[in-house]
Amino acid sequence: MIRNKLVPTLSLAAGCLFSAATLGQSGTDVYAGDWPDYNGNMQAQRYSPLDQITADNVANLELAWRFSTAGFGPSTDFNNPSTPLEIDGVLYANVGSTRNVVALDATTGQVLWMWRPQEGERFDNAPRKGAGRGPAFWRDGDTKRVIDITPGFFLVSLDAETGIPDATFGNNGRVDLFDGLRNSEGFDDIDIGSSAPPFIMNDVVVVGPAHKVGMRPRSKSNVKGDVRGYDARTGEHLWTFKTIPERGEVGFETWLDDGVEFTGNAGVWAPMSGDPELGHVYLPVESATGDRYGGDRPGDNLFSDALVALDIKTGERQWHFQLIHHDIWDWDNPAAPILADLPNGRKIVMQVTKQSWVYTFDRLTGEPIWPIEELPVPQGDVPGEWYSPTQPFPSKPAPFDRQGFTEDDVIDFTPELRELGLAAIAKFRLSENVYQPPSVKDGPDGTIGTISLPSATGGANWEGAAIDPETGIIYIPSRTDVSILSVDKDESSDIDFSMAFGARAPRVKGLPIVKPPYGRITAIDMNSGDHVFQVANADTPDNIKNHPDLQGLDIPRTGVPTRAGIFVTKNLLFAGEGGGGAGASPKLRAHDKNTGEIVAVIDLPANQTGQPFTYEHDGKQYIAMFVGGSGTVAELVAYALP
Repeated sequence: MIRNKLVPTLSLAAGCLFSAATLGQSGTDVYAGDWPDYNGNMQAQRYSPLDQITADNVANLELAWRFSTAGFGPSTDFNNPSTPLEIDGVLYANVGSTRNVVALDATTGQVLWMWRPQEGERFDNAPRKGAGRGPAFWRDGDTKRVIDITPGFFLVSLDAETGIPDATFGNNGRVDLFDGLRNSEGFDDIDIGSSAPPFIMNDVVVVGPAHKVGMRPRSKSNVKGDVRGYDARTGEHLWTFKTIPERGEVGFETWLDDGVEFTGNAGVWAPMSGDPELGHVYLPVESATGDRYGGDRPGDNLFSDALVALDIKTGERQWHFQLIHHDIWDWDNPAAPILADLPNGRKIVMQVTKQSWVYTFDRLTGEPIWPIEELPVPQGDVPGEWYSPTQPFPSKPAPFDRQGFTEDDVIDFTPELRELGLAAIAKFRLSENVYQPPSVKDGPDGTIGTISLPSATGGANWEGAAIDPETGIIYIPSRTDVSILSVDKDESSDIDFSMAFGARAPRVKGLPIVKPPYGRITAIDMNSGDHVFQVANADTPDNIKNHPDLQGLDIPRTGVPTRAGIFVTKNLLFAGEGGGGAGASPKLRAHDKNTGEIVAVIDLPANQTGQPFTYEHDGKQYIAMFVGGSGTVAELVAYALP
């Protein structure tokens, strides 16, 4: 059985659109001072070399302008998770539930143009509505295009100057991504779409699909999550990479019965990244159908939960590494792999994961930088399930968040609260190993599920991480929260088991069952693999600070169970408090990127929902992000020095 195997031959793509100088890791000639990609650059570094805002003046940041999304959709947008792009003084953003595209003046927020997809039933049936993560940008000389994926799963190309669809691209500016899908027959509605931006490099647009959340899939069969490449000029389909292989293809032998024929998902719902010199695009592939039970798909299930490097011109696999065999935890790869040329000379690619590891590879060959060992893991007792006997464990870096849940992890602010916590977990199985599998709701031992840490939403998630390419230090936001891995018979589906109803994570008098910190930012030196610092992502929230059972106690800063949106500059690390959990506050913090010390706190109009980013135009550096949530209409806000 193939697990992690390299392709013996590798190729370098010729004819790259931009040279290494113009697509460097710490600034570009073409895009100097801009934010042209979802994560800042194609390497997904979330780094900017801008240095106008420093530790000495960051506290003086003022609100420069704000843009409300009110009226930009059939329903109000309260939670916009997208990251706009900024090129040549223009911002390109997604707004509204229908994912409208707007162009804004980057110095005032003035609307320059707006394009609205009108998709009718395709939108009504779409599994991934909403603003999504943002659009993409492509340039060839004076030709500039904003390229996006609609909720109804069309690839669209818009003139960046006017917002008018490019008539030479596809069919009057759009390509129907339903065309060519595998395993889509027989469904009343096709369960596929996307919320991530397309990835564009070397004149190729790469599209990864997303499906509905699969905790309780409607069937063991689903649409296959193939990744496809298209010509950036014409929309012509160039290639398809089958994330679930067919007979005779590499990886087919890791599927042990006919589950390979009907199983779906295994898409790439996260953003992607690439190396334009190598011509490699890096795919963070998700899990196969379904998230909690895989008895219908025995085997390791390549290429699910794998990091895969493809030749972007041909779609040919260059190498792969499967991070989880036969995923039944919903720990699919959630973020774009991060590329860096380290000061020690290594050219690496890093995948941050929900299970709180940074898997690190030579990005040309796929060889692990530090050993990754196949170690035995616990086997479960869910009827019909197939269990991998081993899983890959990175030897370095150490996990950036807690793994596994035992009695030692139970809340212990006071002896009384700890006793209540121990009583609350008595009906659950615990997880000394991070890969403790799900259990049935009515277990033979009287338990109703397994407490798992990290949860299905991380650890890390779609916010990813940021790296300073000058030092090689990566900064990873994460959350510490538990999941209950409990499955039950699913009478509404042809799948035997799926997530059980009613098995919720225990709490103690309204407090989390697990010890704090509940959210953190971890800095790791990727030259050595050693941790540099770890700080809580937020102050102690009011529900803990003012809890009647905690009065008079000296409680260290707990953070909140969210995942901070971050980026790093020449001088500072910036972090919001993000979403995904209770207790976040509307603040943006500037940290000393060497120590984690808080340098300044900037008050926001509402909580950070989209990733913060920075850009410069007309000699002024801006920091911007979408904010909203809790009934507050989403806004794009921009800050600058007076």
